[in-house]
Amino acid sequence: MIRVFSHYLSKGLLLLMLAELGVLLAALPVVSTLGQYPVPALLGVANLGFTLVCFGWMALFGLYRRDFDEGLGSMVLRVLTALGLAFLLVWFAGWLVPRLSMPTAALAWATVSAGVAILLLRFAFFRWADWEVLKTRVLVLGTGTRAARVLELLRQPESRHRLHIVGFLPLGGIHHFVNHSLILPDEAPLSEIVDKYQIDEIVIAIRERRGGNLPVHELLDCKLKGIRVVELSSFFERERGHVQLDSLNASWMVLSEGFRQGLLRDVVKRTFDLTVSAAILVVTLPVMLLAALAIVAESGFPILYRQERVGQGGRVFTIYKFRSMTQNAEADGQPRWAQAGDARITRVGRFIRKTRIDELPQLINVFKGDMSFVGPRPERPFFVNQLMEQIPYYGARHSIKPGVTGWAQVRYSYGASLEDAIEKLQYDLYYVKNHSFFLDLMILFETALVVLLGKGAR
Repeated sequence: MIRVFSHYLSKGLLLLMLAELGVLLAALPVVSTLGQYPVPALLGVANLGFTLVCFGWMALFGLYRRDFDEGLGSMVLRVLTALGLAFLLVWFAGWLVPRLSMPTAALAWATVSAGVAILLLRFAFFRWADWEVLKTRVLVLGTGTRAARVLELLRQPESRHRLHIVGFLPLGGIHHFVNHSLILPDEAPLSEIVDKYQIDEIVIAIRERRGGNLPVHELLDCKLKGIRVVELSSFFERERGHVQLDSLNASWMVLSEGFRQGLLRDVVKRTFDLTVSAAILVVTLPVMLLAALAIVAESGFPILYRQERVGQGGRVFTIYKFRSMTQNAEADGQPRWAQAGDARITRVGRFIRKTRIDELPQLINVFKGDMSFVGPRPERPFFVNQLMEQIPYYGARHSIKPGVTGWAQVRYSYGASLEDAIEKLQYDLYYVKNHSFFLDLMILFETALVVLLGKGAR
């Protein structure tokens, strides 16, 4: 994993992205040269446009997600669909601007050639991803409950392809919560164990570090040899894209990088919010009008649903959404989370929730400054009061503005319980710690994918 603008990216996936960009950049010039097709006056611009459109559609179809594990057939279908849509868009752009126009045959052959090359690259990538020689060899210090959570990572495809857990060192622990076959029997110095098992990375997963439990001097020797030494919290942050509450402590939050605020970041984020929200408002205005008419036709007024939510600094504000439930859905005054198959949701409401159309009026909140386009989803005061009493560090998510969409929304399904709130908080804390313009762009792309596939709505 490498860190790009405070966000972790898989080295293998980054190399695949660069290779595919190279393929896309070469496709049009190579086909034009071999086929001796006439080229447009602005070939460089046309080629760059072709590359970016193809790459953008592939990103929208989720082909660069770390956790993509939907099988070979789904990957082939998504690549072909993305490139097909890109071909139509580039051809239409050439029709509108003749100076950018490529012969249809050249554009078609370039698209087909790029598609074949990309599929071959991906077949090779996923075949080699399981080679042991390419995996990071990890040694975990500790055998307790925290260490046991490391094994859960191997259930995730992106970690299974990159990590090889060599074993666990007890370091004096009495109770073992990991598979005993994975506990290393060696009692040699740590530096010798690292050499013997060819370790690339050491993960510190012990809770009690006083009284000499943690071999600090030996860890320093390993680090000076080039072995990576990481805290369990940092390990999960890197591998899962969230801050795991089970391994979290206040000192790590204070001393680790991130959780930065500043005037420049605020200006960039506000500019991003207004630009993206204005563009989406223009594009979706007809959809919003149709949604309003459908709501009135099915269940009358009001069209919009207003509700109090908790924003930055704990300030309460009014959020706007298209009404998707029956009128007086909470007539008893008792707030409750929406459940799967909730009887209070209307037929129109079910559709606009599935397609996220019900969220569009929140653009008003963005323009007013109550919300950002990207950030932790705001919760109702009733639930916030409960969650802050039951979940440590829950209040940290209120250090920045809430968002229309967020890292938790694209990485985790709809939350409707205390357990879901804990899971989503881990992703929210990751965003609060690492938020940047780059991460906001990634979330914007993944939100488009979620909307296209209709995932996670209730």
